[in-house]
Amino acid sequence: MAKGKHTPEDGSDRVIENRRAHFDYAIGETLECGIKLHGPEVKSVREGKVSLQEGFVRADVTPPSLWLHQVNIAEYGPAGRLQDAPTRTRKLLAHKQEILRMLRATEAKGATLVPLKLYFKNGYAKLLIGVGIGRKKADKRQAIAERESKREIARAMSRRQHR
Repeated sequence: MAKGKHTPEDGSDRVIENRRAHFDYAIGETLECGIKLHGPEVKSVREGKVSLQEGFVRADVTPPSLWLHQVNIAEYGPAGRLQDAPTRTRKLLAHKQEILRMLRATEAKGATLVPLKLYFKNGYAKLLIGVGIGRKKADKRQAIAERESKREIARAMSRRQHR
């Protein structure tokens, strides 16, 4: 029997999300871009050993480029000594016009580029980044209240359906 591509039991690759970003920032415009990884890093991402919470993205004007900072991709054990630093700066791959559009969006006060999701699409690692505008404490409280009210509504609806 021929060996096929390795896929997890559920049939889809793992999606690593930065749930904290939606709480700390009001996310506006988003962009899906590629991420330049080395071999052992790809294996580690496939295992889900990634932390996006501390990460941020910087955009350079000349030449137009996007760089991912402070994202921790754990070392892949079987690779031995052929490892890169877990929090090294990684290049993001996007079209020039998309990079410039994101750069213009971050010029507003309090706006930053935040990594939202890391996933595989057609065998390539993709990173979804968004323009985040920092929320104040009152905004965070409002977000918590909205989330709690949605949960209560969902609970009430599920109780109603069971009767």
